[in-house]
Amino acid sequence: MPRPDNPALIDTFGRVATDLRVSLTDKCNLRCTYCMPAEGLEWMPGADVLTDDELVLLLRIAVERLGITDIRLTGGEPLLRQGLEKIVERVAALEPRPRLSMTTNGIGLAKRAKSLADAGLDRINVSLDTVDRALFETITRRDRLSHVLAGMAAAREAGLDPVKVNAVLMRGLNEDQAVPLLKFCLAEGYHLRFIEQMPLDAQHGWNRGDMITAEEILGMLGEEFTLSPFPAARGGAPAERWLVDGGPGDVGVIASVTRPFCGACERTRLTADGAVRSCLFSNDETDLRALVRAGAREEEVADAWRATMWGKLAGHEINEAGFAQPIRPMSAIGG
Repeated sequence: MPRPDNPALIDTFGRVATDLRVSLTDKCNLRCTYCMPAEGLEWMPGADVLTDDELVLLLRIAVERLGITDIRLTGGEPLLRQGLEKIVERVAALEPRPRLSMTTNGIGLAKRAKSLADAGLDRINVSLDTVDRALFETITRRDRLSHVLAGMAAAREAGLDPVKVNAVLMRGLNEDQAVPLLKFCLAEGYHLRFIEQMPLDAQHGWNRGDMITAEEILGMLGEEFTLSPFPAARGGAPAERWLVDGGPGDVGVIASVTRPFCGACERTRLTADGAVRSCLFSNDETDLRALVRAGAREEEVADAWRATMWGKLAGHEINEAGFAQPIRPMSAIGG
C-alpha cells in the first residue's frame, strides 16, 4: 500500500503516533532483577550516544514536522544524563510546546525536582515496586528506598503533578505488595499504575508463569477496596483505570501481555543512540543518528521516521507462537 502524502506519523492500520518516548541513556544505577543481571550490562560507548544538539534536533523535527505533542524522557535512568536540565529547557522551548514528562527510578530526584520543574518538565513517573525497605533492596540490589521516597515527595512539592508510580509485581517476590502500594499512593496523593511484567529483560529469562496478570492484580485489590470503572474514556492511554472506593483516588493497570492495546497505540520510540522504533517489541529500527551525522536535510530525516512508522505491525505478537524477544533490553530501548 503506498503511503499517503501526510506529514504525520501514520501507519497502515490507521493509527497516528503523537507520543514520543526518548531514551537519554542506557545506564542505570539500580540492578532490578527483572531488568538486568547483578553485574550490570555493557553500556553504549559514549560516541554512540546522541549529543545534546543531535537529540534536540531530532526532537525538534518530531515536534515541528511530524506532529509529536507529548515527549517522555526515559532511560536507563535519565537522571544520569549530564546536562539534563538544559536538555529539558531546550525541549520545552520547542513550538508548538510539547507536553514533557520523565520516567525515573527517583534516585537523585530530591535534589533536582525543582530545577527540572523550573526548566520546563511538566510531570514525572517513578518506578517503585514496593514500599518495604528490605524487599526494595532484594528487588533492586540497592538499599535506596529512602532516596526514592524523598525524590517523589520533592517532585510533588515542585509541582510535577500528578506524580505517577509504576509498579511491576512478580510471583514469589513482591506479589503481596499490591495492597500496600495502593494504600501508600492513596495516602500520599500519588497515582499508581501496575504494569504486567514484559519480556524485555537483558537475561532473556522472562517466564509468563512468573508474571502477575492484570486479572490477578485486580483480584487482590478487590479484596481490600471497591473498584469501579473510571468514568473518562481511555483513548490511547495504556492504563485501564478504576476509581478506588468511589474516588477521587484511582488505580490503573497496564496489561500489555494479557490485554494488549496495540490497536490504539500512539507511541514512537527513539533510543539513546538515535534509532527509531515503531514498537517497544520491534526488532527493526531505523538509524537516524547516521543520517544526522552525514548531514542529511531535516525533511530526509523526517521521511525516514515516517517510513519506519508506516511499517508498524498491527500488534506486538507476544501471544503468538513465533514471538521473538527484542535483542535490546528495556534499559537500551527506553520505557
